[in-house]
Amino acid sequence: MYEDILLPFDGSDGAAAVLHHAAEIAHWADATIHVLFVADTTRDSVTVVENQVVDALVERGEDIVEDAKKTLRTLDVTHDADVIQGNPAPTIAEYAERYDHDLIVMPSQGRTGVSRYFVGSVSEKVVRLSSVPVLTARMQPDEQLVFPYENILIPTDGSAGATTAADHGLSLAAALDATVHGLSVVDDTALGLDVRSAASEGENEQAAIDAVDDLLSEAETHGVSNTVRHIEHGEPVEEILDCVESNDIDVVAMGTTGRRGTDRILLGSVAEKTVRSAPVPVITVGRGE
Repeated sequence: MYEDILLPFDGSDGAAAVLHHAAEIAHWADATIHVLFVADTTRDSVTVVENQVVDALVERGEDIVEDAKKTLRTLDVTHDADVIQGNPAPTIAEYAERYDHDLIVMPSQGRTGVSRYFVGSVSEKVVRLSSVPVLTARMQPDEQLVFPYENILIPTDGSAGATTAADHGLSLAAALDATVHGLSVVDDTALGLDVRSAASEGENEQAAIDAVDDLLSEAETHGVSNTVRHIEHGEPVEEILDCVESNDIDVVAMGTTGRRGTDRILLGSVAEKTVRSAPVPVITVGRGE
């Protein structure tokens, strides 16, 4: 499923916790973890020490990735590391694509000290920019992420973006023998008063049913035998989070783009809000996957 996992790393508590989760995935998949520190060139980090020009962030990054490598050696995970300069979000996305990584794993937020590129908005930029699937996790103190995943939630609106994400989620579910929960949300908040008619609501309901039916049919093709269907009405992010809590979901797999009509569950803003607020890891898959 995965061979090369990119782990952007800043040494924060959240990043360290996600490192352990990435290591579990790597062990299962027999994958290599590539630790990456991006020295943020949008910040002034150059100083002079004993008449020599030194980039403090680069030096700090080398120390940080060395700590990560020590941990990965302890965990017996195949790994390598790199320290580069650049604007963090686009640099991470470009690096993953250039070196054919299968997955990017990163926390959805990080510290505000020397290396600030994991603050939520930057992770969300990576989600928007990346052609490689991105696993983000919002870590809480003393929290332990679950792996292997037993319950995978796949939100869908039937769009091409949702279908691409579903294929990734179903492949993961098949490899893990996990249960797939297919969710489609009839976004009542998107219906203005001028179009809130029985006919339009009925059409949206049927579109949601068709989207989940297509997803579960595809699940059979992937060899996924355990599936659960969910058709909900409401605001998409709220319904996704409710489904996570009510069904012991371990991970959400979803697209970053969707329809631009009334069924807008997978528009970028929804994916980003889910990344920001979900209590479980979220794997986002762009159309470039």
